[in-house]
Amino acid sequence: MSSRYLEYISISLATILLIVAISVHASPNPYHIEISKQSQELEVFDGDKIIKTFHIASGKGGNGSKRRMGDNKTPIGHYKIIDFNEDSKFYFFMQINYPNVLDAWHGYQNDLISSSEFKSIATAYANNNMPPQNTALGGYIGLHGIGDITPEKLDIHGKFNWTEGCIALKNEEISELRNYITIGTQVLIRE
Repeated sequence: MSSRYLEYISISLATILLIVAISVHASPNPYHIEISKQSQELEVFDGDKIIKTFHIASGKGGNGSKRRMGDNKTPIGHYKIIDFNEDSKFYFFMQINYPNVLDAWHGYQNDLISSSEFKSIATAYANNNMPPQNTALGGYIGLHGIGDITPEKLDIHGKFNWTEGCIALKNEEISELRNYITIGTQVLIRE
């Protein structure tokens, strides 16, 4: 057997074990977020009940999930809020733990990342830590505001998906959303 095949089997087993371990981690926050790129909506849930809906803009790269740095696509999948930046050029930034294990698996299968990068991402994900942000998969994806407000920016935000892969809300909306979010809040992003 080739070393690449043995490495593939080893990573496949590691992936399954990590996904099982990850599913055990639950957020103490009663709220979770669901985002629809197609309908450009972010919904805040308290259990099964929608308590707030916001208009969003997503990545200008179009449909499909983020697969590599620079594709300007918003990832699709299950993520968690992992960090906050109150000093962002986009007013306020809530980082998600992109890339997750599935993103890393796609990257590994497509020869975008090495087995050691895959393992680093999977380990970070399993331990609720920030995954490496400097691989060919990209990083620094999250929810943020618009930044300095101008009529032109507000018009663009209302009509177009303009981000490089993040989810954008108006500044006052990201501030309001912050009331529902803690580190570990679950985020589901759908097409």
